[in-house]
Amino acid sequence: MLLTNKAEQPVASLLLAHGAGAGMNSDFMQQLAEQIAACGVTVHRFNFSYMQRSEEEGKKRPPQPLPKLMNDFEAALESVDSQSPLFVGGKSMGGRVASMLGDSERIKGCLCYGYPFHPPGKPDKLRTAHLQEGGKPILILQGERDPFGTRVECENFQLHPRVRLSFIDDGEHSFKPRKSAATTLEQNMTNAAHRSLDFIKACL
Repeated sequence: MLLTNKAEQPVASLLLAHGAGAGMNSDFMQQLAEQIAACGVTVHRFNFSYMQRSEEEGKKRPPQPLPKLMNDFEAALESVDSQSPLFVGGKSMGGRVASMLGDSERIKGCLCYGYPFHPPGKPDKLRTAHLQEGGKPILILQGERDPFGTRVECENFQLHPRVRLSFIDDGEHSFKPRKSAATTLEQNMTNAAHRSLDFIKACL
């Protein structure tokens, strides 16, 4: 089932997947979808099957293996009925899965929000191999303090030129800044949406 935030006169559509621990109705996913739709991109959200089952049963479940997540994403992709250019993306784990679907002819590019470059505290376990190879354009919006890959760490990664990194001021994994920061969460989310639109337009 897709949940859609329609844009007026959309320039493109974005199929957006959630992170490992919270589904398509989380505060982050809702706010991001609303902000991007307000910028002129229709956003479709969906739950991976493990999350849908978790919500129906009221019981937490761990994510399924990557091949199953990719199958779920591909099924959601097939259900999108859109005449406008189509992009994929996601929060954290959802963005990682989206970034692996670039072979589809329908997809123009990918947007990742808080990419999980490595598990927190395990910088040696990188998830960057496919980001070093060619493919569709990718935008990764990353909080400067993200424990899954800080700005300092990310700037040392060897990524393919198709992968563009854009940093969210003082943000953690969900772009929330510290209280002492010069920016707010709302400003960071708005910036993420506008940068998403700029990337999408550049791909068209």
